Amino acid sequence: MDKPVPPRDTDPRPRRRDRHGRGMRGPVAPPQVPLSASRGEVFADLVRDSVERLERRLPQLTEIDFLVLDVPRLDGKQDDAEGWSDESVPLGGTSAAQGERAARVVIYRRPVEIRTKSRDERAALVHEVVVEQVAELLGLSPESVDPRYGED
Repeated sequence: MDKPVPPRDTDPRPRRRDRHGRGMRGPVAPPQVPLSASRGEVFADLVRDSVERLERRLPQLTEIDFLVLDVPRLDGKQDDAEGWSDESVPLGGTSAAQGERAARVVIYRRPVEIRTKSRDERAALVHEVVVEQVAELLGLSPESVDPRYGED
């Protein structure tokens, strides 16, 4: 005997029409997957990784605030009161501790991204900028902050 076909409205499987061949809609990847991280978050992770590498050698870095800003201020008033010209956009800056505020190292995301093509180049340049800014803030040479500074 033939088995009766259940009516459509009692079918346990929901059906959706894909009218234009676009497939399922929604997020491309779950939030845990690196695809969903923004460029700013990825860049902040590079800075954090660089700082963690340096903290092993210099535990005093825990007292310094590391910030990531998109671009330097246009009015030329940087935290360290140094101006900059159109030809030399800074990649980072420093600010000494003042009263309650801790010392700061600022890394500018967009100027670094513009100067690099790949993630590896970006990670190397971020580390180089962090080392240079920490060295300037602490009054040390970059080589004493990171012995591998300047190596390719």
